[in-house]
Amino acid sequence: MATPHIGAEKGDFAPAVLMPGDPRRAERMAHQLMDDAKLVTDVRGILGFTGTVNGKPLSVMASGMGQPSLAIYVNELFMHYDVERIIRVGTCGGLSPRVKVGDVVIANGAHYEGVINTYIAPNIHYSAVADYQLVRAAADAAAGDENVVVAPVVSRDRFYGVDMAENKALADAGTMGVEMEAGALYGLAAQYGKQALAVLTVSDHLFDSSADMSAEERENNFQRALKLAVAAAHC
Repeated sequence: MATPHIGAEKGDFAPAVLMPGDPRRAERMAHQLMDDAKLVTDVRGILGFTGTVNGKPLSVMASGMGQPSLAIYVNELFMHYDVERIIRVGTCGGLSPRVKVGDVVIANGAHYEGVINTYIAPNIHYSAVADYQLVRAAADAAAGDENVVVAPVVSRDRFYGVDMAENKALADAGTMGVEMEAGALYGLAAQYGKQALAVLTVSDHLFDSSADMSAEERENNFQRALKLAVAAAHC
C-alpha cells in the first residue's frame, strides 16, 4: 500500500536503500548500478528504483534537500517498507584543510543544529552517529585510498547565514564537512532500531573556493562514494 509521499507497494523496496538528495542523481546511480532497475515511485518527482547488484537486491531513492524532506521519506521507508538500512550518498562542503574537493568523507557522526533529534531526549544533546557495521564496511572498501577519510560532519538546516567562525571552530575540532541530511538520518535510524550511514563527496570547500565543483560535476562525480556505499549496503 502506498504512503502519502511514496507511491510504491510493500515489497517494492530492498532492505538496503542508497539515498542521494537529487532525483536525477538517484536515476543515474540506479541505472549505472543495476541493469534491471525498475522505477517504483515518482511522487512529487522524488524517484525511487529497485533492482539487483551482483545478485543482491538494492534500492536507490532520492531524499530531496534538507533534513525535513529526508525525514519524511526515511520515516515512511522504515515504518512501511521493511527497509533495514539507508546509506546517504551525497555531497558536502569541506571544512577542514585535511580534505580537498573530490575527497570522500565517511561520516561516523553528524553534529546537528536542528530540532528533529530533540524529540528523542529533550534535555540531552543527542549524539547522532552512524552504524558501526556500515562505517566499517565502507572503510574496509576504501582501504589504502588516501582520498577517503572517516570523520564527523555537521548537518545544518541553513544553507545561508551561517557564522563562519563557528565553522572554523568545528573544523579545528575535527569536523571534516558540512551538509544538510545526515544528522536527522542517524537519529531516525536509531529511533527505529535500523542502520544508517552517509558517504559524502566534497564538492566545494568553505575556506578554499578555487576548485569548487560545478552543478554538473556534483551530479556526476560520485563514483568513489558510490562504491563505498554499495559495500556498506551489502555488508
